[in-house]
Amino acid sequence: MAEDLYIQQGTKEEQYQALLPQIKALIEGEEDLIANLANICGALKEQFNWWWVGFYLVKKDELVLGPFQGPVACTRIKKGRGVCGTAWQLAHTVIVPDVNQFLGHIACSSLSRSEIVVPVFKNEEVVAVLDADSEHLAHYDEVDKQYLEEIVKWINF
Repeated sequence: MAEDLYIQQGTKEEQYQALLPQIKALIEGEEDLIANLANICGALKEQFNWWWVGFYLVKKDELVLGPFQGPVACTRIKKGRGVCGTAWQLAHTVIVPDVNQFLGHIACSSLSRSEIVVPVFKNEEVVAVLDADSEHLAHYDEVDKQYLEEIVKWINF
């Protein structure tokens, strides 16, 4: 596939419906994990213009920063710490409408206002998380959860 995305206007759901086949085409047949994670981040950032989007990879007893789009980020996160560590520990998606109300939130950027973190599984074990931050309150919802959970199922670890 060409490395150009078609940016869809419309509802959030319409945007995801147009983006998903493009992401699938970008990563289908590509065996390099880092390349695929990077392209997923790039596609999501370009379509939705989120403040930050990226992956943290499970390495031993912590999450380590992987491919991302946005300003510099926290490099390592312990299990159960912050939104990312909580999603890893609970093994399910966590949506935070206001990060300032999330006990133990790790403020990598003071401009981040809301967040969604989606675990990535291999053999029923969390191997990474997809993290997206917005500078707007209550930016993420069940529509994001549904489509982001679908995207992470395509990642081959």
